[in-house]
Amino acid sequence: MIDILARNPLLLLFVVVAIGYPLGRLRVWGTSFGVAAILFVGLAFGALSPELKLPEIVYSLGLVLFVYALGLGSGPGFFGSFRRQGLRDSTFAVGLIVFAALCVVGIKFLLHLNPALAAGMFTGSLTNTPALAGLLDWVTAYAPPAMREAMLAEPVVGYTLAYPMGVVGGIAAIAVVQRLWKVDYAAEARRWSERGAVSQKLQNRTIRVTHTAATGLTLHEIAARDGMDVAFGRVQRAGRLSIPVPEAHFEVGDLVSLIGPREALDRVTTLLGESTDARLELDRSEFDYRRMFVSNPQVVGHTLKDLDLPQQFGAIVTRVRRGDIEMLAREDTLLELGDRVRVVTRRENMAAVSAFFGDSYRALSEIDILTFSLGLALGTLLGMVPIPLPGGVSFRLGLAGGPLLVALVLGHLGRTGPMVWSLPYSASLTLRQIGLILFLAGVGTRSGHGFVTTLAHGGGLAVLLAGAVVTVLTAVAALWIGRRFLRLPMGLLIGMLAGVQTQPAVLGFAVEQTHDDLPNVGYARVYPIATIAKILVAQVILSLLH
Repeated sequence: MIDILARNPLLLLFVVVAIGYPLGRLRVWGTSFGVAAILFVGLAFGALSPELKLPEIVYSLGLVLFVYALGLGSGPGFFGSFRRQGLRDSTFAVGLIVFAALCVVGIKFLLHLNPALAAGMFTGSLTNTPALAGLLDWVTAYAPPAMREAMLAEPVVGYTLAYPMGVVGGIAAIAVVQRLWKVDYAAEARRWSERGAVSQKLQNRTIRVTHTAATGLTLHEIAARDGMDVAFGRVQRAGRLSIPVPEAHFEVGDLVSLIGPREALDRVTTLLGESTDARLELDRSEFDYRRMFVSNPQVVGHTLKDLDLPQQFGAIVTRVRRGDIEMLAREDTLLELGDRVRVVTRRENMAAVSAFFGDSYRALSEIDILTFSLGLALGTLLGMVPIPLPGGVSFRLGLAGGPLLVALVLGHLGRTGPMVWSLPYSASLTLRQIGLILFLAGVGTRSGHGFVTTLAHGGGLAVLLAGAVVTVLTAVAALWIGRRFLRLPMGLLIGMLAGVQTQPAVLGFAVEQTHDDLPNVGYARVYPIATIAKILVAQVILSLLH
């Protein structure tokens, strides 16, 4: 069987995934490993024989697909975070990496470890392959020729020993802490104030305008008020229905249909007048509503304000559904491929509005191969470029950092001229899943035998345990500081922990726990700065201790 699997890498890949995926769905004490279980099954197969390893292209392809699809989807939120908490998040991530480095230095002197081995342990405990590559570049450039060959092996040994526990330690810390703190991810997500980050429970309500003070305000002014996070659906005045526009004013006696969270609806009701039993949204005799897919590339990357639907079609969008997240439609809402918009317009205009948005499910299953391939090529090239540092040292972002940075920029841009960079939401999720599976299976099978062999040598167990200590201490520090001092929701925080570790397996586990997109938001916020910081810090550790 080993010989058959060794000669058929595709068979090996499918067997590892077929065993690992269902194992990951088993719940033990209320917790499951999710897709990360594929890594452990890959390690088990790789430990059986040095021949049982997938080609490097499997690992590389999976990593590139995963980070690129993730970056495209996270680009708008990542750059938007710099207008809010970007400096805080970057400082948090770098501080944790420096803390991990100090732990490594302390363990180095306590256990009398070789500097190169300790630096390699740092990269493995925080699971960062580009940082390991940076160490090897440093050794090649600065180690004495007579010692170079031996020194090149030492960081790899430290990395190999610490890497598996680097993954397990982060997952274990999340699993234990969430049980100790009795985390309710759904409740925390509902309280999270970042607009559009989580799904809102939206309600309809019809209000009668009775306060004369409210008649001096435009709809735009009312919606923009603090806590008035609502959308207006219809207005009935003197028995006639109309579509509200942002510049319109109310009159006493108007009936107004609103959509929003219950708390916001209560505030608007207090401002305008009183709630009624009327249900304007149910009157479809003149104005109708329908959900439509955004599949027309010409509208993707534009805001609802840019589309000017009231003037073009006498229509408005009240809600936008993106994946499992339902959001209120606002003037600054940027449309993406795969969005489902709820449109209100006259019945005779519905076909024209549908054609305008595209409304084609089939079109959403297709990926623009030109922009997808071009973006991946740009990211791969960026990862190959050596970036010079003071002292003659250089580093590369690699296959993880390069495609991610490019994807974040392209995802933020959305489109450049006729070229649409974003992916349909469903296609993005599929590519992330496939990429993560390939990555985990490739890493597991390629690390399994070396891990067991190195562990059997003297001192291997000490390095393994030391790496686990660094991982767990860093993870617990991240969760404790983020929760107690920064007051971050746990879903966002565990995604940031995965980003600090630059570890897709931990991110996969985090998403399994929350069942929403908050971990992806946190991961994308800190991943680029964490990758660059670890490359630099790893080389600083080696240069200072050597």
